Amino acid sequence: MRFSGLALAVLLFAGALAEALTGGGAGWDVLAVVTGALVAVGVYDLGQRRHSILRNYPLLGHARFAMEAIRPELQQYFIERNYDGRPYDRDTRTAIYERAKGLKDEQAFGTERDVSAPGYEWLLHSTHPLDPPDEPPRVRVGGPDCTQPYDMALLNVSAMSFGALSGAALTALNRGAAAGGFAHDTGEGGLTDHHLQGGDLIWELGSGYFGARTDDGRFDEAQFREKAAHDAVKCVSLKLSQGAKPGIGGVLPGAKVTAEIAEARSVPQGQTCVSPPAHTAFSTPRELIRFVAHMRELAGGKPAGFKLCVGSRHELLALAKAMLEEGTAPDFIVVDGSEGGTGAAPAEYEDHMGTPLTDGLMMVHNVLVGTGLRDRIRIGASGKVATGSDIVKRLAQGADYTNAARAMMMAVGCIQSQRCHTNQCPVGVATQDPKRSRALDVPDKTQRVTRYQHATVAEAQRLIASMGLEDHRDAGPHHLMRRVDHVTSRSYAELYEWLAPGQLLDEVPESWLVDWGRADPDRFTPLPVRP
Repeated sequence: MRFSGLALAVLLFAGALAEALTGGGAGWDVLAVVTGALVAVGVYDLGQRRHSILRNYPLLGHARFAMEAIRPELQQYFIERNYDGRPYDRDTRTAIYERAKGLKDEQAFGTERDVSAPGYEWLLHSTHPLDPPDEPPRVRVGGPDCTQPYDMALLNVSAMSFGALSGAALTALNRGAAAGGFAHDTGEGGLTDHHLQGGDLIWELGSGYFGARTDDGRFDEAQFREKAAHDAVKCVSLKLSQGAKPGIGGVLPGAKVTAEIAEARSVPQGQTCVSPPAHTAFSTPRELIRFVAHMRELAGGKPAGFKLCVGSRHELLALAKAMLEEGTAPDFIVVDGSEGGTGAAPAEYEDHMGTPLTDGLMMVHNVLVGTGLRDRIRIGASGKVATGSDIVKRLAQGADYTNAARAMMMAVGCIQSQRCHTNQCPVGVATQDPKRSRALDVPDKTQRVTRYQHATVAEAQRLIASMGLEDHRDAGPHHLMRRVDHVTSRSYAELYEWLAPGQLLDEVPESWLVDWGRADPDRFTPLPVRP
Protein backbone atom coordinates (compact mmCIF):
# COMPACT_ATOMS: atom_id res chain seq x y z
CA MET A 1 0.00 0.00 0.00
CA ARG A 2 2.82 2.42 0.77
CA PHE A 3 4.14 2.25 -2.78
CA SER A 4 0.84 1.66 -4.57
CA GLY A 5 0.75 5.17 -6.03
CA LEU A 6 4.25 4.84 -7.47
CA ALA A 7 3.59 1.29 -8.68
CA LEU A 8 0.43 2.40 -10.49
CA ALA A 9 2.31 5.29 -12.08
CA VAL A 10 5.05 2.90 -13.28
CA LEU A 11 2.50 0.52 -14.83
CA LEU A 12 0.65 3.34 -16.56
CA PHE A 13 3.91 4.82 -17.82
CA ALA A 14 5.08 1.47 -19.18
CA GLY A 15 1.82 0.86 -21.01
CA ALA A 16 1.58 4.40 -22.38
CA LEU A 17 5.22 4.34 -23.50
CA ALA A 18 4.71 1.04 -25.32
CA GLU A 19 1.67 2.35 -27.16
CA ALA A 20 3.41 5.63 -28.00
CA LEU A 21 6.42 3.80 -29.45
CA THR A 22 4.21 1.62 -31.65
CA GLY A 23 2.40 4.65 -33.10
CA GLY A 24 -0.67 4.60 -30.86
CA GLY A 25 -1.38 8.31 -31.35
CA ALA A 26 -0.92 11.70 -29.70
CA GLY A 27 -3.03 10.78 -26.71
CA TRP A 28 -0.64 8.02 -25.71
CA ASP A 29 2.29 10.42 -26.12
CA VAL A 30 0.70 12.88 -23.67
CA LEU A 31 -0.12 10.10 -21.18
CA ALA A 32 3.44 8.81 -21.39
CA VAL A 33 4.84 12.26 -20.61
CA VAL A 34 2.46 12.81 -17.68
CA THR A 35 2.95 9.38 -16.11
CA GLY A 36 6.69 9.61 -16.73
CA ALA A 37 6.76 12.85 -14.77
CA LEU A 38 4.85 11.18 -11.93
CA VAL A 39 7.32 8.30 -11.89
CA ALA A 40 10.20 10.79 -11.73
CA VAL A 41 8.56 12.56 -8.77
CA GLY A 42 7.99 9.24 -7.03
CA VAL A 43 11.59 8.15 -7.48
CA TYR A 44 12.77 11.50 -6.15
CA ASP A 45 10.46 11.09 -3.14
CA LEU A 46 12.11 7.75 -2.31
CA GLY A 47 15.57 9.30 -2.20
CA GLN A 48 14.96 12.70 -0.61
CA ARG A 49 15.53 13.09 3.15
CA ARG A 50 13.45 16.17 4.01
CA HIS A 51 9.99 14.60 4.37
CA SER A 52 9.63 11.19 5.98
CA ILE A 53 6.05 10.83 4.81
CA LEU A 54 7.13 11.12 1.16
CA ARG A 55 9.86 8.48 1.57
CA ASN A 56 7.27 6.07 2.95
CA TYR A 57 4.43 7.13 0.65
CA PRO A 58 5.91 8.36 -2.64
CA LEU A 59 3.35 10.27 -4.69
CA LEU A 60 0.49 9.47 -2.27
CA GLY A 61 2.15 11.59 0.43
CA HIS A 62 1.67 14.72 -1.65
CA ALA A 63 -2.07 14.47 -1.06
CA ARG A 64 -1.44 15.17 2.61
CA PHE A 65 0.42 18.41 1.85
CA ALA A 66 -2.22 19.45 -0.66
CA MET A 67 -5.01 19.00 1.91
CA GLU A 68 -2.97 20.84 4.53
CA ALA A 69 -2.52 23.77 2.14
CA ILE A 70 -6.26 24.23 1.61
CA ARG A 71 -7.31 23.36 5.16
CA PRO A 72 -7.85 27.02 6.27
CA GLU A 73 -10.15 27.66 3.33
CA LEU A 74 -12.08 24.44 3.91
CA GLN A 75 -12.43 25.33 7.59
CA GLN A 76 -13.55 28.89 6.96
CA TYR A 77 -15.99 28.27 4.14
CA PHE A 78 -17.41 24.81 4.79
CA ILE A 79 -16.90 23.73 8.39
CA GLU A 80 -17.00 26.58 10.91
CA ARG A 81 -20.38 27.74 12.17
CA ASN A 82 -21.55 31.33 11.81
CA TYR A 83 -20.64 32.25 15.37
CA ASP A 84 -17.52 30.30 16.36
CA GLY A 85 -14.82 31.28 13.83
CA ARG A 86 -11.60 32.96 14.94
CA PRO A 87 -10.33 35.66 15.09
CA TYR A 88 -13.65 36.99 13.70
CA ASP A 89 -16.67 34.74 13.25
CA ARG A 90 -18.70 34.71 10.05
CA ASP A 91 -21.58 36.70 11.57
CA THR A 92 -19.23 39.56 12.42
CA ARG A 93 -17.48 39.46 9.06
CA THR A 94 -20.82 39.44 7.26
CA ALA A 95 -22.03 42.43 9.27
CA ILE A 96 -18.90 44.39 8.32
CA TYR A 97 -19.15 43.51 4.63
CA GLU A 98 -22.86 44.30 4.38
CA ARG A 99 -22.55 47.62 6.20
CA ALA A 100 -19.61 48.55 4.01
CA LYS A 101 -21.71 47.80 0.93
CA GLY A 102 -24.67 49.76 2.25
CA LEU A 103 -26.85 46.65 2.71
CA LYS A 104 -29.11 45.88 5.65
CA ASP A 105 -27.35 43.41 7.91
CA GLU A 106 -30.36 42.02 9.72
CA GLN A 107 -30.79 38.32 10.46
CA ALA A 108 -33.92 36.23 10.84
CA PHE A 109 -35.21 33.64 13.28
CA GLY A 110 -33.31 34.71 16.38
CA THR A 111 -29.78 34.39 17.69
CA GLU A 112 -27.64 31.33 17.03
CA ARG A 113 -25.56 31.95 20.14
CA ASP A 114 -25.94 29.96 23.35
CA VAL A 115 -27.28 32.61 25.71
CA SER A 116 -26.98 30.26 28.69
CA ALA A 117 -23.27 29.57 28.19
CA PRO A 118 -20.82 31.06 30.73
CA GLY A 119 -19.21 34.17 29.30
CA TYR A 120 -22.25 35.29 27.30
CA GLU A 121 -22.73 39.07 27.63
CA TRP A 122 -25.67 41.38 27.02
CA LEU A 123 -26.72 45.00 27.47
CA LEU A 124 -29.71 46.02 29.60
CA HIS A 125 -32.43 47.82 27.67
CA SER A 126 -34.92 50.25 29.17
CA THR A 127 -38.67 49.82 29.37
CA HIS A 128 -38.79 53.41 28.15
CA PRO A 129 -36.29 53.56 25.25
CA LEU A 130 -35.44 56.79 23.48
CA ASP A 131 -35.02 57.84 19.89
CA PRO A 132 -31.35 57.97 18.86
CA PRO A 133 -29.93 61.43 18.11
CA ASP A 134 -29.66 62.62 14.52
CA GLU A 135 -25.95 63.47 14.73
CA PRO A 136 -23.14 61.15 15.85
CA PRO A 137 -21.48 62.16 19.13
CA ARG A 138 -17.96 63.55 19.40
CA VAL A 139 -15.46 63.18 22.23
CA ARG A 140 -13.36 66.25 23.10
CA VAL A 141 -9.71 65.18 23.44
CA GLY A 142 -7.44 67.73 25.07
CA GLY A 143 -6.58 68.38 28.70
CA PRO A 144 -5.65 71.66 30.43
CA ASP A 145 -2.19 71.71 28.79
CA CYS A 146 -3.60 71.29 25.29
CA THR A 147 -4.30 74.39 23.18
CA GLN A 148 -5.67 72.65 20.07
CA PRO A 149 -8.20 70.05 21.30
CA TYR A 150 -9.69 67.58 18.86
CA ASP A 151 -13.21 66.17 18.71
CA MET A 152 -12.86 62.42 18.23
CA ALA A 153 -15.50 60.14 16.70
CA LEU A 154 -16.80 57.12 18.59
CA LEU A 155 -15.13 54.78 16.06
CA ASN A 156 -11.86 55.52 14.24
CA VAL A 157 -9.23 53.77 12.16
CA SER A 158 -6.70 52.13 14.45
CA ALA A 159 -2.92 52.13 13.93
CA MET A 160 -1.78 50.35 10.74
CA SER A 161 1.54 51.31 9.17
CA PHE A 162 2.60 51.70 5.58
CA GLY A 163 4.57 48.51 5.17
CA ALA A 164 2.00 46.39 6.95
CA LEU A 165 -0.74 47.70 4.63
CA SER A 166 -0.48 48.61 0.98
CA GLY A 167 -0.51 52.19 -0.18
CA ALA A 168 -3.85 51.61 -1.91
CA ALA A 169 -5.46 50.33 1.31
CA LEU A 170 -4.15 53.28 3.33
CA THR A 171 -5.36 55.72 0.69
CA ALA A 172 -8.85 54.22 0.82
CA LEU A 173 -8.87 54.31 4.62
CA ASN A 174 -7.76 57.93 4.78
CA ARG A 175 -10.16 59.13 2.12
CA GLY A 176 -12.93 57.20 3.83
CA ALA A 177 -12.06 58.89 7.13
CA ALA A 178 -12.09 62.28 5.40
CA ALA A 179 -15.54 61.66 3.92
CA GLY A 180 -16.90 60.24 7.16
CA GLY A 181 -15.42 62.71 9.63
CA PHE A 182 -13.43 60.30 11.78
CA ALA A 183 -9.72 59.93 12.58
CA HIS A 184 -7.05 57.72 11.04
CA ASP A 185 -4.06 56.53 13.10
CA THR A 186 -0.94 56.27 10.94
CA GLY A 187 0.75 53.43 12.78
CA GLU A 188 4.44 53.70 13.57
CA GLY A 189 5.66 53.50 9.96
CA GLY A 190 5.77 57.26 9.43
CA LEU A 191 3.71 59.83 7.52
CA THR A 192 3.26 59.09 3.82
CA ASP A 193 1.36 60.56 0.91
CA HIS A 194 -1.10 57.69 1.36
CA HIS A 195 -2.01 59.12 4.78
CA LEU A 196 -2.32 62.67 3.50
CA GLN A 197 -5.48 62.27 1.47
CA GLY A 198 -7.65 64.67 3.44
CA GLY A 199 -8.46 62.66 6.55
CA ASP A 200 -7.72 63.69 10.14
CA LEU A 201 -4.57 61.97 11.38
CA ILE A 202 -3.27 60.67 14.67
CA TRP A 203 0.46 60.49 14.00
CA GLU A 204 1.93 57.57 15.90
CA LEU A 205 5.59 57.39 16.87
CA GLY A 206 7.09 54.09 17.98
CA SER A 207 10.44 53.11 19.44
CA GLY A 208 12.05 53.39 16.00
CA TYR A 209 10.89 57.03 15.73
CA PHE A 210 10.20 56.44 12.04
CA GLY A 211 9.64 59.68 10.21
CA ALA A 212 11.32 61.67 12.97
CA ARG A 213 14.62 59.97 13.66
CA THR A 214 18.29 60.80 13.52
CA ASP A 215 20.80 58.76 11.56
CA ASP A 216 21.57 56.69 14.66
CA GLY A 217 17.88 55.94 15.31
CA ARG A 218 17.08 58.46 18.04
CA PHE A 219 14.26 60.99 18.26
CA ASP A 220 14.69 63.99 15.94
CA GLU A 221 12.88 67.02 17.40
CA ALA A 222 13.21 69.15 14.28
CA GLN A 223 11.66 66.56 11.99
CA PHE A 224 8.90 65.88 14.48
CA ARG A 225 8.04 69.56 14.90
CA GLU A 226 7.92 70.09 11.14
CA LYS A 227 5.67 67.12 10.39
CA ALA A 228 3.43 67.54 13.44
CA ALA A 229 2.61 71.05 12.22
CA HIS A 230 0.81 69.62 9.18
CA ASP A 231 -2.87 70.59 9.19
CA ALA A 232 -3.91 66.96 8.77
CA VAL A 233 -2.19 65.92 12.02
CA LYS A 234 -4.73 66.44 14.79
CA CYS A 235 -3.07 64.39 17.57
CA VAL A 236 0.34 62.85 18.22
CA SER A 237 0.67 59.45 19.87
CA LEU A 238 3.58 57.54 21.39
CA LYS A 239 3.42 53.76 20.97
CA LEU A 240 4.74 51.95 24.04
CA SER A 241 3.48 48.51 23.01
CA GLN A 242 0.87 46.85 20.82
CA GLY A 243 -1.59 44.09 21.48
CA ALA A 244 -0.25 41.43 19.13
CA LYS A 245 3.32 41.54 20.41
CA PRO A 246 3.78 43.60 23.58
CA GLY A 247 7.36 43.86 24.78
CA ILE A 248 9.14 43.25 21.48
CA GLY A 249 10.01 45.46 18.54
CA GLY A 250 10.02 44.58 14.88
CA VAL A 251 12.31 43.97 11.93
CA LEU A 252 11.61 44.91 8.32
CA PRO A 253 14.11 43.08 6.10
CA GLY A 254 16.23 45.26 3.85
CA ALA A 255 14.72 43.68 0.73
CA LYS A 256 11.33 45.17 1.71
CA VAL A 257 12.66 48.66 2.47
CA THR A 258 11.71 50.27 -0.82
CA ALA A 259 12.50 53.87 -1.71
CA GLU A 260 9.01 54.95 -0.64
CA ILE A 261 9.18 53.13 2.70
CA ALA A 262 12.72 54.43 3.30
CA GLU A 263 11.56 58.01 2.78
CA ALA A 264 8.56 57.61 5.06
CA ARG A 265 10.60 56.03 7.85
CA SER A 266 13.73 58.15 7.48
CA VAL A 267 15.88 55.06 7.04
CA PRO A 268 18.34 53.99 4.32
CA GLN A 269 16.82 52.19 1.37
CA GLY A 270 17.61 48.48 1.14
CA GLN A 271 18.88 48.18 4.72
CA THR A 272 17.15 46.20 7.44
CA CYS A 273 14.89 48.48 9.50
CA VAL A 274 14.80 47.67 13.22
CA SER A 275 12.22 48.84 15.75
CA PRO A 276 13.72 48.09 19.21
CA PRO A 277 11.66 46.78 22.15
CA ALA A 278 12.18 49.89 24.30
CA HIS A 279 12.43 53.62 23.69
CA THR A 280 15.71 55.52 23.93
CA ALA A 281 14.07 58.89 24.62
CA PHE A 282 13.10 57.92 28.17
CA SER A 283 13.70 55.15 30.69
CA THR A 284 11.48 55.95 33.70
CA PRO A 285 7.78 56.73 34.20
CA ARG A 286 8.63 60.34 35.03
CA GLU A 287 10.72 60.72 31.88
CA LEU A 288 7.92 59.18 29.82
CA ILE A 289 5.38 61.71 31.10
CA ARG A 290 7.81 64.54 30.45
CA PHE A 291 8.44 63.24 26.93
CA VAL A 292 4.72 63.14 26.11
CA ALA A 293 4.41 66.71 27.38
CA HIS A 294 7.38 67.66 25.18
CA MET A 295 5.69 66.03 22.18
CA ARG A 296 2.62 68.18 22.81
CA GLU A 297 4.81 71.29 23.00
CA LEU A 298 6.63 70.40 19.75
CA ALA A 299 3.25 69.76 18.08
CA GLY A 300 2.08 73.27 18.89
CA GLY A 301 -0.33 72.29 21.64
CA LYS A 302 -2.11 69.49 19.79
CA PRO A 303 -3.31 66.57 21.92
CA ALA A 304 -0.54 64.14 22.84
CA GLY A 305 -0.91 60.70 24.37
CA PHE A 306 0.34 57.15 24.31
CA LYS A 307 -0.82 53.68 23.33
CA LEU A 308 -0.04 50.50 25.23
CA CYS A 309 -1.05 46.95 25.84
CA VAL A 310 -1.43 46.80 29.61
CA GLY A 311 1.08 44.83 31.66
CA SER A 312 1.59 45.09 35.42
CA ARG A 313 -0.83 47.24 37.40
CA HIS A 314 1.91 48.80 39.50
CA GLU A 315 3.50 50.26 36.35
CA LEU A 316 0.25 52.04 35.53
CA LEU A 317 0.18 53.37 39.07
CA ALA A 318 3.79 54.53 38.68
CA LEU A 319 2.77 56.49 35.57
CA ALA A 320 -0.13 58.05 37.48
CA LYS A 321 2.19 59.03 40.34
CA ALA A 322 4.54 60.61 37.80
CA MET A 323 1.65 62.60 36.32
CA LEU A 324 0.63 63.88 39.73
CA GLU A 325 4.16 64.86 40.73
CA GLU A 326 4.99 66.46 37.37
CA GLY A 327 1.70 68.35 37.22
CA THR A 328 1.06 67.27 33.64
CA ALA A 329 -0.58 64.34 31.92
CA PRO A 330 -1.25 62.94 28.46
CA ASP A 331 -4.44 64.07 26.76
CA PHE A 332 -5.38 60.50 25.87
CA ILE A 333 -4.37 56.90 26.46
CA VAL A 334 -5.21 54.21 23.91
CA VAL A 335 -5.53 50.76 25.47
CA ASP A 336 -4.67 47.99 23.02
CA GLY A 337 -5.95 44.54 23.91
CA SER A 338 -3.76 41.48 23.56
CA GLU A 339 -6.42 39.97 21.28
CA GLY A 340 -5.75 42.73 18.73
CA GLY A 341 -3.13 42.88 16.03
CA THR A 342 -3.13 43.30 12.26
CA GLY A 343 0.50 42.32 11.68
CA ALA A 344 2.47 39.16 12.26
CA ALA A 345 3.82 38.12 15.65
CA PRO A 346 5.23 34.99 17.29
CA ALA A 347 2.44 32.64 18.35
CA GLU A 348 3.61 32.75 21.97
CA TYR A 349 3.07 36.52 22.02
CA GLU A 350 -0.26 36.46 20.20
CA ASP A 351 -1.64 33.76 22.49
CA HIS A 352 -0.02 34.30 25.88
CA MET A 353 1.53 37.75 26.32
CA GLY A 354 -0.28 40.90 27.36
CA THR A 355 -3.59 41.79 28.98
CA PRO A 356 -6.87 41.37 27.07
CA LEU A 357 -8.74 44.58 26.31
CA THR A 358 -11.53 44.12 28.87
CA ASP A 359 -9.13 43.75 31.80
CA GLY A 360 -6.63 46.32 30.55
CA LEU A 361 -9.29 48.92 29.82
CA MET A 362 -10.91 48.63 33.23
CA MET A 363 -7.50 48.71 34.91
CA VAL A 364 -6.47 51.96 33.18
CA HIS A 365 -9.88 53.51 33.91
CA ASN A 366 -9.66 52.56 37.59
CA VAL A 367 -6.10 53.87 37.97
CA LEU A 368 -7.07 57.24 36.49
CA VAL A 369 -10.27 57.48 38.52
CA GLY A 370 -8.53 56.46 41.74
CA THR A 371 -5.80 59.06 41.28
CA GLY A 372 -8.19 61.85 40.30
CA LEU A 373 -6.87 62.10 36.74
CA ARG A 374 -9.78 60.62 34.80
CA ASP A 375 -11.49 63.93 33.93
CA ARG A 376 -8.45 65.28 32.05
CA ILE A 377 -7.48 62.10 30.14
CA ARG A 378 -9.59 60.43 27.46
CA ILE A 379 -9.34 56.65 26.99
CA GLY A 380 -9.50 54.96 23.61
CA ALA A 381 -10.14 51.22 23.30
CA SER A 382 -8.59 49.15 20.52
CA GLY A 383 -8.96 45.39 20.14
CA LYS A 384 -11.57 43.45 18.14
CA VAL A 385 -13.99 46.39 17.95
CA ALA A 386 -16.21 45.65 14.96
CA THR A 387 -19.91 46.16 15.79
CA GLY A 388 -22.12 48.68 17.55
CA SER A 389 -22.38 46.42 20.58
CA ASP A 390 -18.58 46.26 20.77
CA ILE A 391 -18.49 50.06 20.99
CA VAL A 392 -21.13 50.23 23.71
CA LYS A 393 -19.49 47.47 25.75
CA ARG A 394 -16.18 49.33 25.72
CA LEU A 395 -17.89 52.55 26.75
CA ALA A 396 -19.49 50.69 29.66
CA GLN A 397 -16.08 49.35 30.69
CA GLY A 398 -14.49 52.79 30.84
CA ALA A 399 -13.58 53.93 27.32
CA ASP A 400 -14.47 57.30 25.80
CA TYR A 401 -14.06 56.18 22.18
CA THR A 402 -12.91 53.17 20.16
CA ASN A 403 -10.54 52.31 17.32
CA ALA A 404 -10.78 49.44 14.84
CA ALA A 405 -8.05 47.94 12.66
CA ARG A 406 -9.03 44.53 11.30
CA ALA A 407 -12.67 45.57 10.90
CA MET A 408 -11.54 48.54 8.82
CA MET A 409 -9.36 46.18 6.79
CA MET A 410 -12.45 44.07 6.10
CA ALA A 411 -14.35 47.16 5.04
CA VAL A 412 -11.55 47.69 2.50
CA GLY A 413 -11.88 44.08 1.32
CA CYS A 414 -9.87 41.83 3.69
CA ILE A 415 -11.23 38.26 3.71
CA GLN A 416 -9.34 37.06 6.82
CA SER A 417 -7.02 34.82 4.82
CA GLN A 418 -4.38 35.41 7.55
CA ARG A 419 -1.54 35.80 5.06
CA CYS A 420 -0.61 39.34 6.12
CA HIS A 421 3.00 38.35 6.88
CA THR A 422 3.60 36.57 3.55
CA ASN A 423 3.23 39.58 1.24
CA GLN A 424 0.67 37.46 -0.63
CA CYS A 425 -2.59 39.06 0.52
CA PRO A 426 -5.17 37.81 -2.01
CA VAL A 427 -7.10 41.11 -2.05
CA GLY A 428 -4.22 43.63 -2.03
CA VAL A 429 -4.77 45.02 1.48
CA ALA A 430 -1.77 43.73 3.46
CA THR A 431 0.94 43.54 0.82
CA GLN A 432 3.64 45.59 -0.83
CA ASP A 433 3.32 43.65 -4.09
CA PRO A 434 2.09 46.23 -6.64
CA LYS A 435 0.54 43.52 -8.79
CA ARG A 436 -1.60 42.38 -5.88
CA SER A 437 -2.46 45.81 -4.48
CA ARG A 438 -3.66 47.03 -7.91
CA ALA A 439 -6.66 44.72 -7.45
CA LEU A 440 -7.94 47.08 -4.76
CA ASP A 441 -10.26 49.69 -6.28
CA VAL A 442 -9.61 52.79 -4.16
CA PRO A 443 -12.76 54.85 -5.00
CA ASP A 444 -15.06 51.91 -4.24
CA LYS A 445 -13.26 50.93 -1.04
CA THR A 446 -13.23 54.56 0.13
CA GLN A 447 -17.03 54.58 0.09
CA ARG A 448 -17.14 51.25 1.88
CA VAL A 449 -14.97 52.52 4.73
CA THR A 450 -17.22 55.53 5.21
CA ARG A 451 -20.43 53.50 5.04
CA TYR A 452 -19.14 50.89 7.49
CA GLN A 453 -18.12 53.47 10.09
CA HIS A 454 -21.36 55.44 9.79
CA ALA A 455 -23.56 52.34 10.02
CA THR A 456 -21.66 50.92 13.02
CA VAL A 457 -21.73 54.17 14.99
CA ALA A 458 -25.43 54.59 14.16
CA GLU A 459 -26.09 51.11 15.53
CA ALA A 460 -24.16 51.97 18.71
CA GLN A 461 -26.28 55.12 19.09
CA ARG A 462 -29.45 53.08 18.67
CA LEU A 463 -28.30 50.61 21.33
CA ILE A 464 -27.57 53.47 23.73
CA ALA A 465 -31.02 54.92 23.08
CA SER A 466 -32.59 51.50 23.67
CA MET A 467 -30.86 51.49 27.06
CA GLY A 468 -32.78 54.67 27.88
CA LEU A 469 -29.64 56.83 27.84
CA GLU A 470 -29.51 60.27 26.26
CA ASP A 471 -25.72 60.41 26.18
CA HIS A 472 -23.12 57.75 25.38
CA ARG A 473 -21.14 58.93 28.40
CA ASP A 474 -23.89 57.60 30.66
CA ALA A 475 -23.15 53.96 29.76
CA GLY A 476 -21.58 52.25 32.76
CA PRO A 477 -20.65 48.83 34.14
CA HIS A 478 -24.14 48.30 35.60
CA HIS A 479 -25.55 48.29 32.03
CA LEU A 480 -23.41 45.33 30.94
CA MET A 481 -24.26 41.82 32.12
CA ARG A 482 -22.18 38.64 31.99
CA ARG A 483 -23.26 35.06 32.61
CA VAL A 484 -20.92 33.60 35.22
CA ASP A 485 -22.27 30.05 35.06
CA HIS A 486 -25.37 28.34 33.73
CA VAL A 487 -27.59 29.71 36.50
CA THR A 488 -25.83 32.93 37.61
CA SER A 489 -25.35 36.28 35.89
CA ARG A 490 -23.86 39.50 37.22
CA SER A 491 -23.36 43.03 35.99
CA TYR A 492 -19.84 44.34 35.48
CA ALA A 493 -20.53 46.67 38.41
CA GLU A 494 -20.93 43.59 40.63
CA LEU A 495 -18.18 41.46 39.09
CA TYR A 496 -15.32 43.96 39.33
CA GLU A 497 -13.96 46.48 41.79
CA TRP A 498 -14.54 50.11 40.76
CA LEU A 499 -12.67 52.88 42.55
CA ALA A 500 -14.22 56.17 43.57
CA PRO A 501 -12.68 59.44 42.29
CA GLY A 502 -9.47 60.15 44.19
CA GLN A 503 -9.81 57.05 46.36
CA LEU A 504 -6.16 56.03 45.96
CA LEU A 505 -5.10 59.46 47.23
CA ASP A 506 -7.30 59.31 50.32
CA GLU A 507 -7.26 55.74 51.59
CA VAL A 508 -5.79 53.01 49.41
CA PRO A 509 -8.01 49.89 49.39
CA GLU A 510 -6.37 46.76 50.72
CA SER A 511 -6.57 45.08 47.29
CA TRP A 512 -4.41 47.89 45.84
CA LEU A 513 -1.92 48.35 48.69
CA VAL A 514 0.87 46.10 47.37
CA ASP A 515 0.81 47.56 43.86
CA TRP A 516 0.51 51.13 45.17
CA GLY A 517 3.56 50.63 47.38
CA ARG A 518 5.52 49.03 44.55
CA ALA A 519 4.74 51.86 42.09
CA ASP A 520 7.79 54.11 41.69
CA PRO A 521 7.59 57.17 39.39
CA ASP A 522 11.36 57.05 38.94
CA ARG A 523 11.67 53.41 37.97
CA PHE A 524 9.92 50.79 35.85
CA THR A 525 10.08 48.11 38.52
CA PRO A 526 9.61 44.51 37.33
CA LEU A 527 7.55 42.17 39.44
CA PRO A 528 9.61 40.34 42.07
CA VAL A 529 10.92 36.90 41.22
CA ARG A 530 9.07 35.52 44.20
CA PRO A 531 6.26 37.04 46.30
